[in-house]
Amino acid sequence: MLCQNCGRNDATTHIKRIVDGESTELHLCSSCASHLGYAGLFTGFGGGIGSLLSRFFPEAALPPAEDVERCPGCGASFDEIVRSGTMGCAECYDIFYDRLKPSLSRIHGRATHVGKTSFTTDDRSERRAELRRLEEERNEAVRKEEYEKAAVLRDRIRELRGETK
Repeated sequence: MLCQNCGRNDATTHIKRIVDGESTELHLCSSCASHLGYAGLFTGFGGGIGSLLSRFFPEAALPPAEDVERCPGCGASFDEIVRSGTMGCAECYDIFYDRLKPSLSRIHGRATHVGKTSFTTDDRSERRAELRRLEEERNEAVRKEEYEKAAVLRDRIRELRGETK
């Protein structure tokens, strides 16, 4: 696969971004990835050849330093979070926010959690709001003695409620 930026070299960096629910994929060669700022996506997470080797040879790993900042909730250090790939607890986000934010922003497109929205809940609340609006319009039409308009609104309300004639 060729680089989508220059179109000349083979793509070696493949990036998938999901921003506001829309997924995009980008395939870049190493020089274009470096030029566009995608070369060191995980640099904020520490690492290097030393941490890679320590996974295979744990006895050769250096003992942890005593002055390492730890989360008061779970006791995890930033390096431990990086190695495991998971947070120890919710407090870790607050304690290590400054170090996590750049990487979270690059990976997820934002550093704050938005959550998922339920389409069924939105549909129900929209339908309830529409029913209230139509009922108010129907009542106003009856008050003004516009009975034909009131009948049309009554039928629409019944339709929205799923009632049959």
